[in-house]
Amino acid sequence: MVVRSFSDLTARVKRGARKTVAVVCADDAHALEAVLHAEPILDAVLIGEADAIRTTLTSLGADAERFPIVVPDAGEHPSVTAAKLFHAGRADFLMKGRITSGELLKGVLTPEANLRKGTLMSHVAFFELPGYPKLLCLTDGGMCPEPTLAEKEAIVRNAVEFFRGLGYECPNVAGLCGSETVHPKIRETVEAAALQKCAEEGAFGACRFVGPISYDLAMLPEVGKLKGYYTPLAGQFDILLTPNLVSGNLLGKSYIVNCGAPMAGLILGAKAPIVLTSRGASAEEKYNSLAIAAGAC
Repeated sequence: MVVRSFSDLTARVKRGARKTVAVVCADDAHALEAVLHAEPILDAVLIGEADAIRTTLTSLGADAERFPIVVPDAGEHPSVTAAKLFHAGRADFLMKGRITSGELLKGVLTPEANLRKGTLMSHVAFFELPGYPKLLCLTDGGMCPEPTLAEKEAIVRNAVEFFRGLGYECPNVAGLCGSETVHPKIRETVEAAALQKCAEEGAFGACRFVGPISYDLAMLPEVGKLKGYYTPLAGQFDILLTPNLVSGNLLGKSYIVNCGAPMAGLILGAKAPIVLTSRGASAEEKYNSLAIAAGAC
């Protein structure tokens, strides 16, 4: 199975069982706008100050009583409140509202939340890139600054497992580097080759990993013909693993700024996916993130 666009994804989600998102500090106009737009495909429970949430809903022209609201107990972190809803079966995943990413994750990582799996948490960004045949995932441009080889293994595993939730039997992963040749003095090329060996040995389950590989070779089969490099996966990768946060962040922003690519963003590695976009993210980006989280739960 391949998800070719966000609209394709939304259609698939509509055909499945309805999921519920717990919105942490839900008095955020963009988050609530996305939730309202997503009503045909999912349900929501709103966490935070009830009056502020109802005021924001009213400002959007919505019924202030449209969604259930849960007020955290005195002294309880709102992320913990959301986690309790998840453990009780009242929510399938979490979403960031009017709260900083650091503060949200601080609550998620507490023992009280019980959302840690003992593995690395990592960020995935999905893009609908003009001319590319399917949704493209970029990781990790938002969580892990300079991942070690072991951390890269966890980042790949998180992404591959998420893709299986979307229905992919064998995701294609590219270990991006500045060159397709292993250079002993260039750490990312050595680690990409090691990750390819891990994949071949079954460390990630069913997936195909190619690395090191440069971006142009990963995206354009014709470039491989010119450079004498062949992989049948050129132009068909599902996941691009970048060497570090800076390279992932820059590549993702170039997709948005220069290509106008619609985007979705999630945090993986906890017991529940977390829709986590920037405070300035559009309602469309947050809606796409809701859809892709619902599609994988």
